[in-house]
Amino acid sequence: MAAGAAVGAGGDLGGVASNASALELGIGPRSPYVAPLGLIRGTFSLSNPTRPDLAPLEVTALADSGAVHLCIPEHLAIQLNLAELERREVVLADGHRRTLPYVGPVEVRFRNRRCFTSAMVLGHEVLLGAIPIEDMDLVLRPQLQSVDVNPESPNLPLSVAMAAHYPNTPANPETRAASA
Repeated sequence: MAAGAAVGAGGDLGGVASNASALELGIGPRSPYVAPLGLIRGTFSLSNPTRPDLAPLEVTALADSGAVHLCIPEHLAIQLNLAELERREVVLADGHRRTLPYVGPVEVRFRNRRCFTSAMVLGHEVLLGAIPIEDMDLVLRPQLQSVDVNPESPNLPLSVAMAAHYPNTPANPETRAASA
């Protein structure tokens, strides 16, 4: 992600109490999780795949497709013994820029899904952004205030992948071989 990329959508909590400030979590008026529906949270497991001797941590995370990354509090980064990979500049919801530790790797699990990612160290609550949500093929269900496995692909996560091809050449390898 480029320097200056936004962590979240911005604004207030819509009257919902939270351990972290709305600005740190990147939620607000443009977020689809503001009252009257409330915030969407789910239970996830976080672990350090380079340290199988450390037990995974069960956490309640705020799921926000308006945020990009996984964000975790500093105490979880310490408990999981995550290495700082680099520092990244982020734009918070109030427009201020901060440089944050970017740590990893982190394995995130939800039911029969898992992904490997890194995390920004920020706030007092775990925030699950679009990258891990999409990677695990999860859906947010505002009407039920829940996170769920995509019902259209209940057994395996579904991803969209597009084959790269060069201009003026057919995308199908069989057609390409026939024209050679």
